[in-house]
Amino acid sequence: MRSTTATDWPIAGDCDRKFRGVRDAFLANFSTDGDCGAAVCLMLDGQPVVDLWGGYLDLAHTIPWQRETLVNAYSVGKGVVSMLALDSIGRGELDLIGPLAAVWPELAAAGKGKLSMQMLLSHRAGLPAVRELLPAAAKYDWKRVCAALAAQAPFWEPDSTHGYHTNTFGFLVGEVVARAAGRPLRQLLQERLTGPQGCTFYWGVPRRLQSRIAPMLLQDDISIREQQRQAGSQPADDAIDAAALRWRCYFNPPGISGFGAVNTRAWRSAAIPSTNGHTHARGLAELYAGFVARSSRELLADATRPHSDGLDYVLQRPSRFGLGFQLNHPKQSMGPATSAFGHFGYGGSLGMADPERGLAFAYVTNRPAPRFHVARTSRLLDTIYACL
Repeated sequence: MRSTTATDWPIAGDCDRKFRGVRDAFLANFSTDGDCGAAVCLMLDGQPVVDLWGGYLDLAHTIPWQRETLVNAYSVGKGVVSMLALDSIGRGELDLIGPLAAVWPELAAAGKGKLSMQMLLSHRAGLPAVRELLPAAAKYDWKRVCAALAAQAPFWEPDSTHGYHTNTFGFLVGEVVARAAGRPLRQLLQERLTGPQGCTFYWGVPRRLQSRIAPMLLQDDISIREQQRQAGSQPADDAIDAAALRWRCYFNPPGISGFGAVNTRAWRSAAIPSTNGHTHARGLAELYAGFVARSSRELLADATRPHSDGLDYVLQRPSRFGLGFQLNHPKQSMGPATSAFGHFGYGGSLGMADPERGLAFAYVTNRPAPRFHVARTSRLLDTIYACL
């Protein structure tokens, strides 16, 4: 990476004087930590106090990031589909603890008759991957993926432990929500979240808006090479050991995590809620601010208390989940607030809220770092809390 200074990076937008340190931190992400194009937004009590974007869409630094630039935010979308699920529960369309077979009868097959929305949202369903090895095109076939998940046996007894449902989470939760409401998930996203709030988030970006999408610029580092190696190491059809499970979580169907597909028109047009939500920081922060504002105290408390905590069966490291949201954890910090909740995306993107402080925050980037929680995100969060 070439050496750069702060003057090499165009930054635009608004920043309250109290939070000018956030602008400095945002600029440092470009000059010292490898960001190429990114956006950050902070809202306090529903009002934006930081709304910045900057850098470039390309590594040659010829196309500046714009106010309406969209970018793939990866697992950040799990938090958004969780908002829709909790909205359905609040409307009485879904029961949090009742059997999901009431709205999705096929899901009761192979010993899953007691599976509940609480188990799905807290990553306790035992369905973190599709068992059947599917072709690459299947990731764009909603019905095929959902049918495979409904028919298969769980990888563990539901509710006996938790494991990150890396890519299946959005299909499972999304299908239940869609069936309960009687409308497709993308329609519900617009009707219940983005439309009423006037904010921007897509699963399947309309063709007319795809020119606004920033291509993902994956770094040529050891983690990417390891992904390439793993993607080509397909296990036997009947293999179900830990390595085969992990492979299925990230690479079945091929490209389901976005690897090799994220910059294609097919990917940008599809609905893969766990992985291909496209947004900008302002739209994402507005979603979290709106969720906190309209949620009852009881629902918010239940959604943001630990429902799963400890060693993750899939990740093989500690993780902590509420109802669909990641909760603050030393290994995946969202700042010093114990009340913080949200969801990270691959490479550092994050949407979150801190209800105790009336705070909603989002950061998105087109040049992911090798891990989920990275120095860029930490720098922004640390600076924000120092400014409060």
